[in-house]
Amino acid sequence: MKLIAKMLAGAAIASAFVMPATAKDFRIGLITPPPHIWTKAAEAFGAELAEKSGGTHSLTVFPARQLGNEAEMLQQLQTGALDMAFMTVAEVSNRAPDLGAFYAPYLANDVAHAGRILRSDTARSLLDQLPATVGVVGTGYGMAGLRQIVSRGKVTSAADLAGLKLRITPFEPILDFYNALGAAPTPMPLPSVYDALANGQVDAIDMDAELIWVLKYYENADTIVQSDHMMFPMVGLVSAKVWAGLPEDDRALIGQLMSQHVDSTIDSYIGKEQGWLDQIAGTGKTYTKVGPEFFGDAVDQWNAIWVEKSSALNDLRTVSAETAN
Repeated sequence: MKLIAKMLAGAAIASAFVMPATAKDFRIGLITPPPHIWTKAAEAFGAELAEKSGGTHSLTVFPARQLGNEAEMLQQLQTGALDMAFMTVAEVSNRAPDLGAFYAPYLANDVAHAGRILRSDTARSLLDQLPATVGVVGTGYGMAGLRQIVSRGKVTSAADLAGLKLRITPFEPILDFYNALGAAPTPMPLPSVYDALANGQVDAIDMDAELIWVLKYYENADTIVQSDHMMFPMVGLVSAKVWAGLPEDDRALIGQLMSQHVDSTIDSYIGKEQGWLDQIAGTGKTYTKVGPEFFGDAVDQWNAIWVEKSSALNDLRTVSAETAN
């Protein structure tokens, strides 16, 4: 009996120093800088995950491409080397073309409309294909507002963009759009953009209002065109390998909290987008606001290409029409 008692006591002492089997310090990667709305949302997600799990789980946030660019981080997610990411739908669409439909020119009338589209059941259903096709679990969408054009030179029509080296995020939907315009789309990582525009390595950039204002891209521009021509969605991702190893309760908690904090970015942009645009317009740079007619037949060309590439395009157009008001 004494031996048994000693064994039980020893086991109890040992167990006090062993973390629960499900305890984990997760890692999440982003390309956005620390002040960015996406990064702040990831930090808030981590804080609430620690709270709601009673300290069992924690989350370390790696912003500003610390773990690599999005293509590299997606590969890490696929192997399980990285647990989570807040990532542009752009990168995911390189492997799941159906999601490229989100970038249909003028799918959304404004940033609030974009939010309604992303929150639709049709949009969420597109996440169902990601475990099998990409090796990740999608928990929900966020966004980074609508796209604008910043140019070193004068731009009064789409013809002025012809031949210009125009910085883009490297993915097919936006590449096809600017090719249709006759521009020279130039993929470039975010940290290189300011200097590239300043020294003339690129003539123009495709960018959202937040970064045009916060990172001061307007300083190296003569013209800002508020075109609102595309939405720029983000998706919360968990490695499918990591997800498969989690207990059901942890999956439910992580899925719910990540979805909630990713979705919060939509409201942030709805609330702040116009303020950024007003501040940009007040810089004294030439500022013009245009609509679909500015781009001539490039919009129709894009639609003709992508109705063949994405089976979701027509469904999202239906959602767009239903949520327009």
